[in-house]
Amino acid sequence: MTVVASDLDRTLIYSAGALGLTVPDAEAPRLLCVEVYQGKPLSYVTEEAAALLVELGRRAVFVPTTTRTREQYGRVRLPGPAPTYAICANGGHLLVDGVSDPQWRAAVGERLDAECAPLEEVRERMVRSADAAWLLKERVAEDLFAYLVVERALLPDGWVKELGAWADGVGWTVSLQGRKVYAVPKPLTKGAAVAEVARRVGAGQVLGAGDSLLDADLLEVADRGWRPGHGELAEAGWAAPGVTVLAERGVVAGEAVLRGFLGAV
Repeated sequence: MTVVASDLDRTLIYSAGALGLTVPDAEAPRLLCVEVYQGKPLSYVTEEAAALLVELGRRAVFVPTTTRTREQYGRVRLPGPAPTYAICANGGHLLVDGVSDPQWRAAVGERLDAECAPLEEVRERMVRSADAAWLLKERVAEDLFAYLVVERALLPDGWVKELGAWADGVGWTVSLQGRKVYAVPKPLTKGAAVAEVARRVGAGQVLGAGDSLLDADLLEVADRGWRPGHGELAEAGWAAPGVTVLAERGVVAGEAVLRGFLGAV
């Protein structure tokens, strides 16, 4: 039994702004919309990636693994069989047939209470230290972590690093991903939730993929992993044993990730 755990946004699925197509329009791959928001198409995969996803769902336990909230994940309609397991809120919710497992959520809550400063304390520090000149929105996700949407070009040098140094001392991590500054409790990880799925199904192999700093622990937990040629991990030059660094960037990287999964399965 193989568990395949993959990040979604900018790993398997791509918004119009993240497609990263560099070929002439007439040579661009055909796209399939997999997410609609407020009546408009939002996220896509290539038709080739869609076919690969269907095959992967037949041959492995495929686990979408995302920082999205459950509501945001619920908008995504991936090709292939509906996954039995999915991971949302960066590991805070383990969905089983679409329903959050209460025992897992309770266990996560206990770890956060024991090891981290309260969410409200961290959120207040983030917002208080931000500047209205570049802060666009502030949000709390699933009562588990907080993030800011910022005008990145106006973000002061050193602000994220300074906030991260403070957060580290209270059991949290801070990362800048695109236009979002995330503050996430250290025990809240995708990797821990993936390990739980692997335990439940008796997996002999775990495969993983992701592009962001919040995917690093997932890639480290996996027996083999794949990292697209774009994203925060690529910008940081991040690498680890057993992780394949792909040359592909943009939506075609999704195809490369899926081919890697199927080859390993």
